[in-house]
Amino acid sequence: MSHEAMLSGGWAGATASERPTVAQILPAMLDIPRREWGLARFGDAEGWDYLRACEMAPPRAFRLGAAQVTDELGFAAGAPLFQLSYRLDTPLQGGTLGRWCDRLARLAPRLLEWRLLAVGSPFTEVCPLGVHPRLPADAADAAVGRLVTGVEAEARLRGASMIAFKDLSARDMERFGPVLRAAGYTAIESLPLAVLDLDDTRNEDEYLARLSAATRKDIRRKLKKAGRVEVEWRSSIEGLEGEVAALYEATRAQSNVHYGDFEELPEGYFERISRNMGGRVAFACYRIDGTLAAFNMLFIESDRVIDKFLGMRYPLAREHDLYAVSWMENVRFCQRIGRRYLQTGQTAYASKLRYGSGLRPLTLMVKHRNPVLNALVRLGARWLSFPRWDPDLKAHAERQAVS
Repeated sequence: MSHEAMLSGGWAGATASERPTVAQILPAMLDIPRREWGLARFGDAEGWDYLRACEMAPPRAFRLGAAQVTDELGFAAGAPLFQLSYRLDTPLQGGTLGRWCDRLARLAPRLLEWRLLAVGSPFTEVCPLGVHPRLPADAADAAVGRLVTGVEAEARLRGASMIAFKDLSARDMERFGPVLRAAGYTAIESLPLAVLDLDDTRNEDEYLARLSAATRKDIRRKLKKAGRVEVEWRSSIEGLEGEVAALYEATRAQSNVHYGDFEELPEGYFERISRNMGGRVAFACYRIDGTLAAFNMLFIESDRVIDKFLGMRYPLAREHDLYAVSWMENVRFCQRIGRRYLQTGQTAYASKLRYGSGLRPLTLMVKHRNPVLNALVRLGARWLSFPRWDPDLKAHAERQAVS
């Protein structure tokens, strides 16, 4: 059953932004029409099928659902939802402050942990906020406003103190940031996306020519060491499910940044995605003397390839420089299938920046239901910024400051 609330008045003589709409909190993405969602988020690889696959066996830390707004013509706007107990020190990565917060969390866990209801998905690159393309600008703003009202009402019912829109793209911030700010939301800088622009490059030599001489030399040296590496491109991981999951966990354990529950994947994630996403997913498998040493899972959109996950077997992968090998394989893949952008996610920025990627901003829009605490969140927004604490982004900012 969904929770519904009428959020506007009568129909006669109403303008587009005044038409009656209903906000609904739904148990799952399954309850949003697949076709309508495809129109609202046209071209997304992380679309309805992906979101549905993720919610079929979510990690225990998350309670998943969806929200939608309908009008007299049907679906108007919507988004997936998730709820969890959120650690306020999640942006912090090590250091003295991070260690003090860990001690405080052990002594008084409820002080640093707030119940959060978020618009978006813990498993997507950006917030999939869908608005039907039939809506003119004023009606689209009104529909998002109704969505906000419905989500806040649900937060009260659930006792969630914080509401957040997770990882809004620059485009969606331009479109809907004013609606959220007017509703009392504060912008907090999230981790940006690393994106490599391969425009006007037809082969790897043309791509490498854009890099510094030192980086170009380093990549070529590493590729020469890769003679024993065999690469197999697949549309399915059938028969490799256990190995792929183990490689993901091994890579996660090796990372120097950790974001808690947001690193957890649904049970059976890789095999379910490989079954459900058809021609939108590809897997690159890297073998050394027959051993699966690394895999890449990539999503394919009309203008880009999203390097979603890289899993590696240590120390074998490091000994054969498989990060650089897989990077160049992905560059060739983009060029081969005619995709301009290689999008490589929100961690391990040092190598991505050195290999020519730029950074695309993402924004968290957050609000505490208590007005006093919401004012404190607004005051602390700069300190809660994720790039402020990421070691690679801190080093990048320092280099830019002195250049």
